[in-house]
Amino acid sequence: MPSTVSPTTWRPSSASTEVPEGDTLFNVALRLRPALAGQRLVGVSFPRLRGMDRLKVGDTVARVESRGKYLEIEVERGLVLRSHLRMTGSWELYERGARWRKPRHLARAVLETEAAAAVCFAAPVVEIGRVGDGALDHLGPDLCVAPVDVDEIVRRMSEWADERAEIADVLLDQRLAAGIGNVYKCEALFACGVDPFTPLGKVEPATRRALYETAASQLQSNLGRDRRATLGDGLAVYGRHRQGCRVCGTGIRSAESGVHGRQTWWCPRCQPSSD
Repeated sequence: MPSTVSPTTWRPSSASTEVPEGDTLFNVALRLRPALAGQRLVGVSFPRLRGMDRLKVGDTVARVESRGKYLEIEVERGLVLRSHLRMTGSWELYERGARWRKPRHLARAVLETEAAAAVCFAAPVVEIGRVGDGALDHLGPDLCVAPVDVDEIVRRMSEWADERAEIADVLLDQRLAAGIGNVYKCEALFACGVDPFTPLGKVEPATRRALYETAASQLQSNLGRDRRATLGDGLAVYGRHRQGCRVCGTGIRSAESGVHGRQTWWCPRCQPSSD
């Protein structure tokens, strides 16, 4: 094993303002799993956790899985380490005893086997739960896992989503479907020719389904890849402000949108306004 291996393929244009997406966490699990699954822990550290049960030296790792934007590391004793990286976190894999690339004070969880050390740096959410505790039951179907239950997504949308909300914001709601972040929000909207600022109530049922089917296809096609691509060998609109659209040549626009002020990129010609 190399002395440092970064198990994330997340490369946003602005690392300070974007959150990892479903494929990021799937790829983290993909890289960590061979080093941890089935292995006995010989070193465990959670510098910021207080007052809860935790993984211990001697535990054996049963599984390493992603679910939407969460990573779960389960041990045979029935405990689960859950992390959400948000805008600051990362998981990195090292040979045990190798020098870390990041400062030790940023470590939020350290799991060591005889051969490897998996370190979670600067993640805002690191917690311990129990198998079957329902902590992630609020999440919608994971778009990284085929087949995706689009009927369930549509049902959740009809029950919980605000028909006045912009469709770009709706796609980010993890209660409806887990895994879409700002990249796939923009890329799915472009692929389906939908203006990001269209109120949900004006989006036809068939288009709603198509958006999630498209996002699922895009996410799944990038699993295990080092570089994301949704159109040719790159991205269609995300991060391409003022560059020519890969389809029609029109300059890509960008603006902050939605209740959280997330940046959105779109082609005004391929995604005409519904007004």
